[in-house]
Amino acid sequence: MPAQENPVVRTPAGAVRGVRDAFGERYRAIPYALAPTGAGRFGEPSPHPGWPGVRDGTAPGPTAPQPARDFGRLDMTPYFGPGWVRGADYLTVDVRTPAAGRGQRPVLVFVHGGGFVTGSARAALYDGRAFARDGVVLVTVQYRLGVPGFLSLEGTPDNRGLLDVLLALQWVREAITSFGGDPGNVTVFGQSAGATLVGSLLATPQAKGLFRRAIMQSGSGTGAFTPEQAHRVTTATAAALGTPPTVEGFAGLPDERFLEVQPALSGLDLRTDTATDPLVGLSPFSLVLPAQAADALTSGPAGDVDLLIGTNTEEGNLYLVPQGKPDTDVPLGDVLFGKGTARMADAHARVAPGCTYVYSFGHRSTAFDGRLGAAHTVELPFVFDVADEPWLHGETGLLGPTPAPEALARRMHGAWTEFATTGNPGWPAHTTSAPVTHRFNAQDGRVSRARPATH
Repeated sequence: MPAQENPVVRTPAGAVRGVRDAFGERYRAIPYALAPTGAGRFGEPSPHPGWPGVRDGTAPGPTAPQPARDFGRLDMTPYFGPGWVRGADYLTVDVRTPAAGRGQRPVLVFVHGGGFVTGSARAALYDGRAFARDGVVLVTVQYRLGVPGFLSLEGTPDNRGLLDVLLALQWVREAITSFGGDPGNVTVFGQSAGATLVGSLLATPQAKGLFRRAIMQSGSGTGAFTPEQAHRVTTATAAALGTPPTVEGFAGLPDERFLEVQPALSGLDLRTDTATDPLVGLSPFSLVLPAQAADALTSGPAGDVDLLIGTNTEEGNLYLVPQGKPDTDVPLGDVLFGKGTARMADAHARVAPGCTYVYSFGHRSTAFDGRLGAAHTVELPFVFDVADEPWLHGETGLLGPTPAPEALARRMHGAWTEFATTGNPGWPAHTTSAPVTHRFNAQDGRVSRARPATH
């Protein structure tokens, strides 16, 4: 009997038709929430009520409204995706699975990065075929960005993009069995802004029971704005739009207007007497929290969750080298990601002893004559095991003109897969008294031990 070309999965919300390929099955643009429109763009997400018949999940769907981002000669399309693909129904997930309806496989739920203003499940880097090939179900989440996702407005919940991710995780708990996944073995992982969202989930009471493990790639446990900083962004946004800083004032404006004023918010001074700008002006949007996630882990599920966390050795190069800017006296990557990652790792090691694993990624891209180095995002092709793809190479490619080391992709992808399966990526746990960092580079994967960091 010939293989079924378009398999159909029946979820609690309705049936979805996907596609089958050499790596397994793929189902795209499955809604987990109602489309955010009008004033609803600024409210809590509502679970999608379902649909009759069979929904087409064979093609990618719309993406959240977002601006284009330019990194000069460096092609970042594989990371950002196609940009804004219009359509209201963008609160969706993509699912990659070895086979739907059979088995209880580990589940990885990916939260994309993009500075809280860009990104989507359509980015080529997040295809997920290697995870399906290796027996893991991958779910990629889209969430609200920019003004609808993260602007603080009186009378509406803050951190609406985070609430979207929470609802998506609830969808995973209820529906992933239909795709062959184990709802009791879910790992949520994110990169950059996505990793900062994952860090906040660890301190969010409503997240308890939704995932068993977490991975933070190049994010921060200290990347949130204070309420005072968020208020400054709201005031500046309302002034640029010429409208009161209220839901009523914003609800009638189209998404295009929010994107038009966003450049005027860049470089907004968010320093206060008690706080620095955790994003150093690179994005006017972040989470808004009364305390940083690294200082509030006892409020959420962190004590019951294994954590894999780390950074790249030259994170800041992404924001400097393509623009021809020199590095600063204090490395930008350390300010953005390094210090907040170290603080989160130590905080988690205290609330969940023996369950914290730290890595450092040091493979240097050869882009820009080797000057891009181990920059922000360079680890992603190795985690997703797509580092040999031609669209990541050449003079404008993220990994540069030289071939990527195959062994590094096997090791790093294998560690993520093993962590999602067992909770141990393959090296000793980190503690505050005996720090352990596993180093990924082109030559080997050494474990180093150092003195405890001071914060």
